[in-house]
Amino acid sequence: MTARFTDRIALVTGAGGGIGSAIAARLAEEGATVIVADVVAEAAQRTVDEIVAGGGAAVPSTFDLRSPEAIRAAVAGLLAEHGRIDVLVNNAGVNRRGALLELSDDDWALTFDVNVDAIFHLTRAVLPQMVERRTGAIVNTASQWGLHPAPGHIGYNVSKAAVVSFTQSLARDYAPHNVRVNAVAPGEVRTPMVEANLARTGRTVDDLNKLVPFGRIGEPSEIAALVAFLASHETPYLTGTVVEITGAQAVS
Repeated sequence: MTARFTDRIALVTGAGGGIGSAIAARLAEEGATVIVADVVAEAAQRTVDEIVAGGGAAVPSTFDLRSPEAIRAAVAGLLAEHGRIDVLVNNAGVNRRGALLELSDDDWALTFDVNVDAIFHLTRAVLPQMVERRTGAIVNTASQWGLHPAPGHIGYNVSKAAVVSFTQSLARDYAPHNVRVNAVAPGEVRTPMVEANLARTGRTVDDLNKLVPFGRIGEPSEIAALVAFLASHETPYLTGTVVEITGAQAVS
């Protein structure tokens, strides 16, 4: 494993499990001190314990992404403690299923609170010190469905399309300040969210694997590797990009 993030501070949201914990682990393996953020304190601590047991550096941070005030207070505290945040990974997200007439007002509001508004507030809190230091990398977790909408998931589709647009807009505005902004757009990945949906529908991972030309769905570690690449010094000219990682699977 390389050490592309030695002496760097990385904040990863939704890092209590799934793709988020894999991203946190990968950045720590490459030398970062990782702030593991999750709304569930026990989940954040579990990821931290796993990283520390593997020889990495990590600290937990628990706050509610639905609260702008909580976000601002958390970031202020983290900056006071660590001095800076070099890498921000806006990974946390929720998926409430349903076509328009099946989706409740609360489902729609929650989806945008977490998937869109939280990214806005968190990035706005972290960005000024990146601009001041003229360095920083932001990676957002979008989705293949934000580029190619899946049926029956209008809230999630539209929220992830907003993440794509936010990424591209932010990149253009802050490239002159040497702050890079990119996004990953995963397809199906073996996460607790996907496994819970399989249990709900009676389908299996093998059923999903058959839909992917590559022969299987993705693993969280594979998304984490891409995030680490996008956030690293190896991509100094790469900004405003949304990278699909789907095993060549088309939305159906």
